[in-house]
Amino acid sequence: MSIHEEGARRPRCVLPFEAAAEELHQLRKEVKRTLEQWGARDLADEAELVATELVTNVIKHVGEGASAALVLEVRGDRLRVEVHDKSRTVPALRVVCGEAECGRGLHLLASLCEEWGTLLTEAGKAVWCDLSIEPARHCMRVRRAALVLAEYRRVAGASSAVMPTSAVLEESVTDLITDLLHWLQAQGRDPDQTLDRAQMHFEAEADVA
Repeated sequence: MSIHEEGARRPRCVLPFEAAAEELHQLRKEVKRTLEQWGARDLADEAELVATELVTNVIKHVGEGASAALVLEVRGDRLRVEVHDKSRTVPALRVVCGEAECGRGLHLLASLCEEWGTLLTEAGKAVWCDLSIEPARHCMRVRRAALVLAEYRRVAGASSAVMPTSAVLEESVTDLITDLLHWLQAQGRDPDQTLDRAQMHFEAEADVA
């Protein structure tokens, strides 16, 4: 059952569920359907990914059959994806993604989310992630960049136990660009010319957007 609150208030959808693997498919469908209703279809993939990770955390670390709720809410230029459960144990970042093999997924999650956090409530806690709903952020180039940055941070040995801040992610981008410039130079190419072309393409596409 879903509960929608719109009209004069900001769009909000509450999706109660029991912690079980078979619930995930239906929750993802509800997330996609809700965002389509709100005119945010382009955000569906990211929101489904975040919801899956947070719900999986409840299943694995709160327990099978636990009562919980997935909340979607538009807050200005952001979509908040929030999962409430009855445990007051604050998750470590390595736990949010589930198992160790999800380290890459956590880096990707960090690249997609603006912010994340845990809020203790009277009934337990809420773990939330904010996604930008600016259309330009979800173009194919940005999605590809998020994937590349996630893999680069994994290969570079960045810790998956700490959610990187925007400043840390920006530093990772700088490191990635620097490595690419070294690669170009090693291939006998001119890094400055490549940077100039990239800047021209970026400015042209930004003007169109």
